[in-house]
Amino acid sequence: MATSVNKVILVGRLGRDPEMKFTQGGVSYAKFSIATDETWKDQGGERQQRTEWHNIVAWRKLADICGQWLTKGKLVYIEGHLQTRSWEDKEGNKKYMTEVQTDNMLMLSGGGGDYKADYKKKDDSSKTKNGSNLEAVSEEMPF
Repeated sequence: MATSVNKVILVGRLGRDPEMKFTQGGVSYAKFSIATDETWKDQGGERQQRTEWHNIVAWRKLADICGQWLTKGKLVYIEGHLQTRSWEDKEGNKKYMTEVQTDNMLMLSGGGGDYKADYKKKDDSSKTKNGSNLEAVSEEMPF
C-alpha cells in the first residue's frame, strides 16, 4: 500500500502558448500555464468566480506535442504530479516555485473543431536518483 500520493488532475485553458526550451543535455521541455475556475454564489445570491493559475512543465515527446498543438485559450486535461524547485534571485533571496510535472495530456479543444488527441508518458529511466524529471536546466528562473 502506498504511504503517500502526489497526483494532480486539472482541466483548464492555456494562459499563453507553450514556451519550448532545452536542457543543457539537449532534452526538450515545454512550460505553460493553465487557468481553472471555481464558481459559487455568495450569501447575497451573487455569482462569484475565482481563477487559479497553474504552472505546467512537459518533457521530451510530450513537450514537443504541447509545443506543436497547444495555443493560448485551448482547453486541456493535464495529469501529473507536483514538484517544487528553488533558486536564488539576483539579490540572493531564495525563491520557490511549485509546478505540475505532466505525465498525461489530453487536448479537449482544437483549431477548426474539437480535435482530440492524447499522449501518456512512458516510464523514463533517465530520471534523477530522487525520481525527478528535472535535469540541469540552463535557466532556473520561473515563467
